[in-house]
Amino acid sequence: MRRFLLLSLGLLLLAACGGPEPQVRSGVEVIANAPQAPESGQLVNETPTRWIVELSGQSVSDGVSLQSVEAQHAVFRQAAETAGIKIRYAYTDLFNGFSVELPKGSSPNKLYTLPGVVAIYPVHILALPPTQRVEPDLATAITQTGVDIAQNDLGLTGKGVKVGIIDSGIDLQHPAFAGRIIEGYDFVGDDYNAADPAHSTPVPDPNPDDCGGHGTHVAGIVGGKDSQITGVAPGVKFGAYKVFGCEGSTSDDVILAALERAERDDMDIVNMSLGSPYGWSALVKGINKLVKKGVVVVASAGNEGASGLFTTGAPAAATDVISVASFDNITVQLRTFTISPDNRTVGYFLASGSIPAPTSGSSPVVVASPLNGCNVNGANPFAPGTFSGKAVLIQRGICTFREKALNAEAAGAVAVLIYNNRPGYLQGTIGGPISVPVVMLSDSDGATIAARSNVTLTWSNVEARFPLATGNLISSFSSWGLSQDLEFKPDLGAPGGFIRSAFPLEQGGYAVLSGTSMSSPHVAGAAALLLEGNPAFAHGQRPALVRTMLQNTAYPKPFSLAPSSGFAESSFREGSGMIDVLGAVQTRITVTPSKISFAEVNGAYTQTLTLKNRSNVPTIYKLVHVPGISATGSVYAPSFVTGFANVTFSANQITVPAQGETTVSVSITPNPGLASKSLYGGYILFQPVGAGVGLNVPYVGLQGGYKSIRVLEPTPFGFPWLADASFNQLSGGTFTLQGEDKPYLLFHFEHGAQIYQVVILNGQTGKPIHPKFNKADLAWFTDRNSTRTGIFTLAWDGTYISKYKETEVYNTDIPIPAEFKPVPNGIYRLQIEVLKPTGNKNNPADWETWTSPAFTIARP
Repeated sequence: MRRFLLLSLGLLLLAACGGPEPQVRSGVEVIANAPQAPESGQLVNETPTRWIVELSGQSVSDGVSLQSVEAQHAVFRQAAETAGIKIRYAYTDLFNGFSVELPKGSSPNKLYTLPGVVAIYPVHILALPPTQRVEPDLATAITQTGVDIAQNDLGLTGKGVKVGIIDSGIDLQHPAFAGRIIEGYDFVGDDYNAADPAHSTPVPDPNPDDCGGHGTHVAGIVGGKDSQITGVAPGVKFGAYKVFGCEGSTSDDVILAALERAERDDMDIVNMSLGSPYGWSALVKGINKLVKKGVVVVASAGNEGASGLFTTGAPAAATDVISVASFDNITVQLRTFTISPDNRTVGYFLASGSIPAPTSGSSPVVVASPLNGCNVNGANPFAPGTFSGKAVLIQRGICTFREKALNAEAAGAVAVLIYNNRPGYLQGTIGGPISVPVVMLSDSDGATIAARSNVTLTWSNVEARFPLATGNLISSFSSWGLSQDLEFKPDLGAPGGFIRSAFPLEQGGYAVLSGTSMSSPHVAGAAALLLEGNPAFAHGQRPALVRTMLQNTAYPKPFSLAPSSGFAESSFREGSGMIDVLGAVQTRITVTPSKISFAEVNGAYTQTLTLKNRSNVPTIYKLVHVPGISATGSVYAPSFVTGFANVTFSANQITVPAQGETTVSVSITPNPGLASKSLYGGYILFQPVGAGVGLNVPYVGLQGGYKSIRVLEPTPFGFPWLADASFNQLSGGTFTLQGEDKPYLLFHFEHGAQIYQVVILNGQTGKPIHPKFNKADLAWFTDRNSTRTGIFTLAWDGTYISKYKETEVYNTDIPIPAEFKPVPNGIYRLQIEVLKPTGNKNNPADWETWTSPAFTIARP
């Protein structure tokens, strides 16, 4: 897609702050509403300048010789150099193509004119999460998944298994990995930051030493082992593939290069605790080839839980990747202060970016008014001196932590206490220097302080262990499924909230991070234990068997937003639930498919499940349906309701014979009271009658199927628009195409589009300007907008696609542009056309369209 911007307009914030509540039909009960993420409303230009280019030939992993691939590369390199295009990376093993950077102001369409190009993909930026320094124990996390028993009773350590960590590197001097880092490479250098143009040029070297900490922490969870920590699989060996600098972000073209290196180094498992939400990526093609070669690939589902549904993105959204959600740890060790009058001990997290909190001294505490501490009409709500000499208590919500802290600081506060507005402890970042300490509290501690009068806070140097009210519940940050193409994601979950693991020695040696970044390596370590315990797995079947066994033996947890409601968590957020490593290692019976996804189907669905017994003992199972919470209303801020499906079985009890198999049919009928576009799901449990390991198959559906999805959402402002360069809505007009005097299209994508195209119409007849050569823009697999205030824009330069290449991408009959020519002066309309996810491009009902008002092109 060319000249394609993601914008967030201040004028759209009005829509984010209100609007009607979703209409829930009879028989469907609202259980909870999703907490909403603050939206800045600032204009953000996310036009990509770097692209991954795919060439027409196959890669080495497809059986083509390296010499043949390099010959094609030589032709492309020469043409790219002539066109002034900078090559960043070349790919030969899992993917045939390049990562390139365009000259400033160049259209990506020029890439299509180069020899062999069949597709281009924007390079996504992936940021590292902030760190939090507290002291929960990895030992408590491994008890949540049965890893401790698998290690201690079964003696499993992951010995003989090689795990590639694609991350910020690993601290090569850390005792937790002594003698076990056998491969590695630094693809970027310490100063690299993909989001900073001044530092976005990679400077690779052979030393993958970690200066950021994230990769060391991840590796420690997979298999670190020293006097302080024991990871999930402490006997594995590591490949360290550094794709982040000391801070900042990386991009998926760098990650693709690391995947190729991991494949050449013969890794058994690859962990990627990173991702780009909402959309598709060229990574998927390389990953799927890696999996077909027998490599188990595990990736974090993402930390976009506050951004609504369909936020699981690449690489976790790839079909063959094990996508991992996060559950909170069960305990946490925190720094403390006490409050009067009873010297109650309160634990806190220091906000990332904050100066250290004192370890002694006292100050009075005052409750902020307004409680959220956010700007009112753009101004600080607190007068100067309001909080002089006092600590101020502020509640989470509405605006950023930084805005709250800056407002309190400007009003004279000596400390800022921000407490959660939902159950559990709070972690967060203030994003930059502030002269007073900022600490994060649980909802219950904040409410206690707010309810007391004349409270005095006394800082302490004592640390204490606290139970986590959210322990064993899905983490608030964990991303929701499904993927943009309605794939059932995430697949399963593991502990990822408040996890202590290794950290670079020069930064203290150990630290706590929270995120699906921490749950993914837990599963990668579990996969290593499974591979060690099942050496007879056929190499090519290992990824599918590992995922099946982990999904089958996982178990659903209570709904995190209302854990006392008695309802299970949504399957499209936790997958099959919390993994049970002991169960996965011990089970000799599997169920396939290991998940049931029919989101593209409108109405009832029947799936046949096959149970295969690899033991010498028959097992009897009773079948039970456990529904999960449904989601309805806005994609960005859904409501969570009952609306459970009706599920029946061809047999309510089955026997799986020794060394044999049996089948059972499951019929799922959606609740007719559930609103269109609602996601619903649940779990089919196989409960053993007598001895045996319980099994689980999650399912998910979409009320109305894929046809219910609306990609071109108008929003309260009635998009799409025809507009000028200042984004003023127009009902027509004349454009010279000189400078910024161009017609703009503004539109909002509520969901990703399988195909997006803009057709040029004769403004007087309303017909396309040519039967075939009539498109101003064309793209496939386009992301949804990240917020409900986000829009895409197209600035049309008056050209049309005048030639297509013979090759067609993905074998889907999508034509590939080869050249562009200007249309003559005249009257035109532009028609946006989008194909719904999983839709049939030959079925007009699967397309959405919008036609602009007529306008005139009048070049001088």
